[in-house]
Parts: sequence; structure tokens; C-alpha cells
Amino acid sequence: MTVGLIPGSFDPFHNGHLEVVERASHIFDEIVVAAIRNPQKSEALFDLDERRDMISESLVHLANVRIVSISTLLVNVAKDVHATAIVKGLRAVSDFESELQMAQMNRSLSGVETMFIPSSSTHSFIASRLLREVARYGGDVSPFVPAPVAKRLAAMFPGDTHDVL
Repeated sequence: MTVGLIPGSFDPFHNGHLEVVERASHIFDEIVVAAIRNPQKSEALFDLDERRDMISESLVHLANVRIVSISTLLVNVAKDVHATAIVKGLRAVSDFESELQMAQMNRSLSGVETMFIPSSSTHSFIASRLLREVARYGGDVSPFVPAPVAKRLAAMFPGDTHDVL
């Protein structure tokens, strides 16, 4: 059985993430989506349990996907879930440099290969960091996120939050 492990902070999970999971679900027998608390990133908008719930609700249409949250080395999780490969989405060439270094480190540590799936041009500009900023200032991010995520963001940032100068 082939298992693809898709790690990310997913804060929040967006349509670019959804595209990578959907495409990988056709390649692997099972997909494990691993929500990670990334200490290199700013304070999380959603905690790991909230992210896991949003991801699960957003992927209910895919029978071969399961969601976990982790706070350990990715290669340890890959071993635990018997991952055939780590799957990473690429939005732009700029993503490739850092992702390549991580792929090489993960392979050196564990022997697990990394597979890259480039996002379509319709999702290449979407970044969780940008979505958090737009939502905080009252912008509509619903075109860029699955409905369960849009609902939570709307509840977190209700109404117009623009300051008048």
C-alpha cells in the first residue's frame, strides 16, 4: 500500500492545500495530512485541534485521507505512518529552494523520498499568511478557502474591521 504524507502548518487550510491533497489522493492508496505547529512561523491563528477539524471537514469527500497533528520531526511521523513519500506542494520557483533542502535532509535522515506537486496557476498566489492578513482586516477570503474554513474565519473576524483614519 502506498502512503503519501502531506505536512504543513495549514493555518488556515486553503484551496491550494486542497488541490495538492486531492491530486495526491489519486496517486497514493492513502494520504495522511499532518498539521504541524511550526515554531519558525508567527503565532498560530488556529490551534492544532481547530486546524485538524477544519482540514477534516474540508476533505470529507475523500475516502482515502486521514488527518493527524504532530509536534515532532516529520521523518518520525513518516516512519510511524509507513509513508511511501512526503508530498509537498509548490506554488512558485521560490518555494523550490527551501523545499529541496528539506527534501534532501529528510531523505538523509530517513530514506523517505519527497514528491513535489506544482499548484495550478489559479492557486499559485494563495498563502496562509496572506489569508490571515486579509481576514484580519475584514477582507473576503471565501473564494480562496474551503467552506468550513471560511465559516471559521468569518466567526473569528466578524463584520468590517477597517479602521477609519
